[in-house]
Amino acid sequence: MSIAKPAICGSLQSNDCFVRIYPAETGIELELSSPVYKQFGKHMENVVRDTLKQMQVANCRIVIEDKGALDYTIRSRVETVVKRAHE
Repeated sequence: MSIAKPAICGSLQSNDCFVRIYPAETGIELELSSPVYKQFGKHMENVVRDTLKQMQVANCRIVIEDKGALDYTIRSRVETVVKRAHE
């Protein structure tokens, strides 16, 4: 699946994350900010990359501002933003 246009999803409320995605030329550029990055940053990055891989997204720039979101929230926000950017 290709990213045709920029898109956003989510909020900055507690236990959520705000996700922005943009078209990119090569590979996946991931920018993640979170108050719990030191403890869970690598795991959250893996969730994002796995979700993009399952959706067959090879090229994009994705920016995530986390506010304590759990795995299923991160996954659903990434899926939604990809679908919005693909339309």
